[in-house]
Amino acid sequence: MLTGHTGSYYAATAADTPPCESLHGAAEADVCIVGGGYTGLSTALHLRQRGYSVCLLEARRLGWGASGRNGGHVGTGQRADQHTLEKMVGLEHAKQLWQLGLEAVTTVEELIERHHIDCDLKQGNLHVASKPGHATELAEEVEHLASIYDFHALRYIPPEELAQHTSGQGFHGGLLDTHARHLHPLNYALGLARAAAEAGAQLYEYSPVTTYHDGSDGVEVHTPDGRVKARYLVLACNGYLGKLEPGIAGRMMPINNFMLATEPLDEALARRLIRDDCSMSDSLFVINYWKLSADNRLLFGGGETYTHRFPTDIKSFVRKYMLRIYPELADTRIDYGWGGTLGITMNRMPDFGRIGKHGFYAQGFSGHGVPTATLAGKLLAEAVAGTAERFDVMASVPTPGFPGGTLLRWPGLVAGMLFYSLRDRLGG
Repeated sequence: MLTGHTGSYYAATAADTPPCESLHGAAEADVCIVGGGYTGLSTALHLRQRGYSVCLLEARRLGWGASGRNGGHVGTGQRADQHTLEKMVGLEHAKQLWQLGLEAVTTVEELIERHHIDCDLKQGNLHVASKPGHATELAEEVEHLASIYDFHALRYIPPEELAQHTSGQGFHGGLLDTHARHLHPLNYALGLARAAAEAGAQLYEYSPVTTYHDGSDGVEVHTPDGRVKARYLVLACNGYLGKLEPGIAGRMMPINNFMLATEPLDEALARRLIRDDCSMSDSLFVINYWKLSADNRLLFGGGETYTHRFPTDIKSFVRKYMLRIYPELADTRIDYGWGGTLGITMNRMPDFGRIGKHGFYAQGFSGHGVPTATLAGKLLAEAVAGTAERFDVMASVPTPGFPGGTLLRWPGLVAGMLFYSLRDRLGG
C-alpha cells in the first residue's frame, strides 16, 4: 500500500514512490502551483517544458485526492454533450470545445508514451442507456457528431447486440466510443509527478497552503513552515479548495463519490461482464461507471454523498449499485472500498479563469477530470506564457455560481440531487 494514501485498490497497486520533502523556509520560482493532482502536475510539466521554474505545493501526497481515486475513464469531448454546448455557447464555440476535448485524450496518450508511464492504458468506452429514451438520444448523438463534427469513432449498439458486449442488466442500447481510453489513475498521476520532477519542477508534499498575497510584482504563498515568492500563481485544488480562495469557491461544489474493487475474476467471467475490456458507464444522472483492472477485478463506482462524511461501510454502499447491473456477482468477494471528493459545477463544464493580477485557476471537472484536467495543465502553461487564446476558449464558457454561494449551495445541491435521483429511479 502506497504510504499516505487512502486504502484503495489503486494505492495497493501503485508504483513505489517515496515521499517528497515538505517546504521549509523560503523558496522562489516563476510559478507557484497549489495542488498536486492532474491539473497541478500537468501544469508543472508543461511549464518546465517552456523553461519556467516551478514550485508545486501539495497538502498531502501527490495524487492523494480525486486524481488518485477516480474511475480512470479518459472520455471523449466535454462533460456536457455537444447539443447542450451548442445551446450554451453557439455552434462555432462548441466546435472549438469539441476539438479541445479530443486533444485532451490525445494529450493523455502522448504524455504516457513520452514519459513511459506504466498505468494500464486501454482503449474504448461503452456508454449504456438506462432508459429507452436515452437509447434514442445515443443513436441521435452518433449521427450528430458524424455529420456536424466529422467524428466517426462512435457506433450505436442496439439492444439485441448489447448482450454480446456485456451481461449487465437493465440497458436499452449503447454507444461504443473507440477514441476513449481508460487507465490506472494513481499510477498516471505518479507518472506525471515523476516526469515533472525529472524536468526540474520543485515538488513539495505535506505543505498545505494557508494564505497567499497578490502584490504588484507577484505573489507570496504561505505554508505552515515556509513561503514561496513567484511571478505567477496557479490554483489547482479542485474539490479540495476549501476556504483558500472564496472568490471562486462558490462556482464549484465538492461532492463525494465511491468505488469498490472485487476479488480477481476468472477470465470467462471477466469477459462476460465486459467482453472487450473497455470502460463502461450508464446514462443515469447519478452515474455508475466501471471497468476491469489489469488483474481482472471489477472496479465499480456508484453512489454519491454531499456532506463531509463518508459511509461507514463503503463496500456495502457501492455493492448494491453493482448488483443492480451484475446480479451474478452476488457471491463475489469485495476486496477494497474507497471514496474521494471531486468538484462539480452547475452546468457540468469546468471553470477556468484568472485571479487578481498574477493568478490562474482551473477547477470543477465534474467527473471528467482525467483528460480535462490534464489538458488544463497545458492550457494554463500557455496562459502563463502569454498565449491565452485556447485557455480563453474554456474560460469564456459561462460558469454560474451555486445559488447562495458557499453558504447555501449545499442544501440547494442536495435538493437538486434528490430530485434527479428520484428521476433516475422512474421509467422513461
